[in-house]
Amino acid sequence: MKVTTIPFMAMRKIVAVFSILLILISIGSLATKGLQFGLDFTGGTLVEVAYEKAPDLDNIRTLLADNDYDDVVVQSFGSPTDIVVRLANSYTATLGDEVLTTLQDGGQQTVTLQRSEFVGAQVGEELREQGGLGMLLALAIVMLYVAVRFQFKFSIASVAALAHDVIITLGFFSLFEVEFDLTVLAALLAVVGYSLNDTIVVCDRVRENFRIMRDTEPYDLINESINQTLGRTLITSLTTLFVLLVLFFAGGEAIHNFSMALLVGIVIGTYSSIFVAANLLLALKVTKEDLMPPIKEEFEDEMP
Repeated sequence: MKVTTIPFMAMRKIVAVFSILLILISIGSLATKGLQFGLDFTGGTLVEVAYEKAPDLDNIRTLLADNDYDDVVVQSFGSPTDIVVRLANSYTATLGDEVLTTLQDGGQQTVTLQRSEFVGAQVGEELREQGGLGMLLALAIVMLYVAVRFQFKFSIASVAALAHDVIITLGFFSLFEVEFDLTVLAALLAVVGYSLNDTIVVCDRVRENFRIMRDTEPYDLINESINQTLGRTLITSLTTLFVLLVLFFAGGEAIHNFSMALLVGIVIGTYSSIFVAANLLLALKVTKEDLMPPIKEEFEDEMP
């Protein structure tokens, strides 16, 4: 594959301003609006109904939304005619009958109520706190691994790039008020792994070039390393994005937010692998002395 000669590092100041702006917007949205947690985090009411014929789930969602039932999950349950509706509304004795009346749509649909009950959150406050601590621990382990495998400056750049991706992805869900549920959390963890893998590839090429291109300045060397790995990065990202686009548009409601989170995360992760980590390496003033193995001095045998 032909190596490109794109001057990535010439754009580093513009990119830095852009990244800082995205992070500030994300943090501001998270601080003021927070995340729109789904039923997995908040709990709610479960209503099970039975239709005579298999209904269209999208029509049910539209009907409920038109009647002011927000934050609703509609799924088939057991058979195509059995439908489970999960609502964020607090449970009341009459809520099941109210939902049933809405689904009957003025007598146009024959629907019977099977059960109506309260369901608790699958992710409680304690588990959320443990998950946050687990994420911090994972970042610490990543930093330690990269520090041992490469060098401490590389570990700072890699973890900062990961934090950059996570914050901006969370900010996207907060800013556009997209529901955050367990599928989105799973996608976010996948994004961390994907972004780290891309960043490690770039770091590995930078390290190898520092050992080979000893007379090249860090600015030019990092730029050359990004160009050398660009083909691999773009091919991996594009093939993944094609699959995710299919899932996003044709995968159905159940994985819609999951595929959206991966789409946003992979785009941001690819961007950070090319620009953010490398930019931070330059800011940290990485040099060939940081990575070059020591040169063994050769001594001539002295004659007695």
